[in-house]
Amino acid sequence: MINTADRNVAAELISIYEISKILGSSLDLTKTLREVLNILAIQMDTRRGMISLMHESGELHLVGASGLSSEEFHRGRYRVGEGMIGRVFQSGMPSVIADISKEPLFFNRTTEPDAALGKTIAFVGVPIKAGYETLGVLSINRDLDPHRHSVDNDVRFLTMVANLVGQTVRLYRNVTAERTELLEEKRRLKKELQGKFSLENVIGISKAMEEVCGEVHQSAPSRSTMLVRGESGTGKEVIARAIHNLSPRKDGPFIKLNCAALSETLLESELFGHEKGAFTGAQAERKGRFELANGGTLFLDEIGDISPAFQAKLLRVLQEREFERVGGSRSIKVDVRLITATNRDLEQAVAKGEFRADLYYRINVVSIFIPPLRERREDIPYLAEYFLAKFRRDNDREVALSKEALNTMMNCYWPGNVRQLENCIERTATMARGNVINDGNLSCRQNKCLTQLLHVPDTTAHGLAAPAKTVIPINDAAAEHAEQPPTAERERLLWALEQCGWVQAKAARLLNISARQMGYALQKQEIEVKKF
Repeated sequence: MINTADRNVAAELISIYEISKILGSSLDLTKTLREVLNILAIQMDTRRGMISLMHESGELHLVGASGLSSEEFHRGRYRVGEGMIGRVFQSGMPSVIADISKEPLFFNRTTEPDAALGKTIAFVGVPIKAGYETLGVLSINRDLDPHRHSVDNDVRFLTMVANLVGQTVRLYRNVTAERTELLEEKRRLKKELQGKFSLENVIGISKAMEEVCGEVHQSAPSRSTMLVRGESGTGKEVIARAIHNLSPRKDGPFIKLNCAALSETLLESELFGHEKGAFTGAQAERKGRFELANGGTLFLDEIGDISPAFQAKLLRVLQEREFERVGGSRSIKVDVRLITATNRDLEQAVAKGEFRADLYYRINVVSIFIPPLRERREDIPYLAEYFLAKFRRDNDREVALSKEALNTMMNCYWPGNVRQLENCIERTATMARGNVINDGNLSCRQNKCLTQLLHVPDTTAHGLAAPAKTVIPINDAAAEHAEQPPTAERERLLWALEQCGWVQAKAARLLNISARQMGYALQKQEIEVKKF
């Protein structure tokens, strides 16, 4: 027959085993210590259990407790040498009080009510150590029955538990210190990289914009012709100017021209200049943009919109680096670095014969792609604050952006990109009645955002043909068995609705577009949603 002592030893071994599993299961120190105290409450029938650790403030703070209210827990702070917990920490030795009501050194800061009612409540406290270092104190309060309980056994058992806790606390602190050090190093390196690759008037902390800034810094010192690509409103001119400012030509002129804004005749005159009397109204000699940019940079925006005839003229200038003014015969040589930009798919234009292949290869020496705003949403708060600060300066008016309004902006599709965001901030700040832009002030919340009507998602530009990596499956089964989505817009919408059981919100997430855009697309394609 197994006697009581053997049963107690067996129970203690099981408790130690369970406690060791708990301590090794997670690095959430508060959670694991609380679970350890719950095991002690069951094994030792404790009224209260407390684990206090030395805080960086120099005080012992409760980090785990059982049997305490929230208010009592927050009162559990002790200076070294203060009360029994402080004395156990200071001495590094276990301490036992047979009756806490008769011990003047017991502060009862966490309020043991039954002690004031005449009940005999014992206190047992042991130091939590890791090697020779004392990290804290493990203590319990329990009803004392000399006939049933052995204080020596309690001290021995709690000391074993405290040793396990000490090793876990040391491991936790080492991991925390290493993680803090790594995060600090990451912040330092990120700050250095941002300082190294930051661009004037370019706002963005996203990885995509960091890559753009790095490419600009890498390519700016060269003489290579560059092609800046991206959707309308992404900031191609800002990037072009940043390239110029980082180049050896930064002290030279930066001349820009929008090729789409002029006819072929005017474009030739603007770029190459004209002689006096070259045409009606040419009353004086006039230098063109190429001459004005001599020694500097010429930025030609919307290069993809020039006519085939003018493409041939521009190609000759890029090859020979010389030209004649309109109505002139004298060749003029220039030293100009050319930066072009377009929002068109030039490869498709070349394939269709709309853009000369030889000019394409001439301007596409170094290409930089600026991602659309919807692919770098982490930059939206910084851009919004930048434009709001600009509005405050220009209008001498204090306006702030609410968290709800910012969340709405974070979820917008932004087909007009940064330009649209700037206009949205300025329009909303102007029309806001108070000093805070709330969610309800935004045009999209008032069904006044005409951009949504102008930019219904299609298969080529605005989300329905999203890359595979951005498609969000509804569940694992759908991801495993879903077929590849069709490419036509109507079929793609129907495919998404079928995949999601004709739930519009889920279909919108699957296509990586907003529910509002999904509604517009369904209306455009005259698709009637099934209702079950």
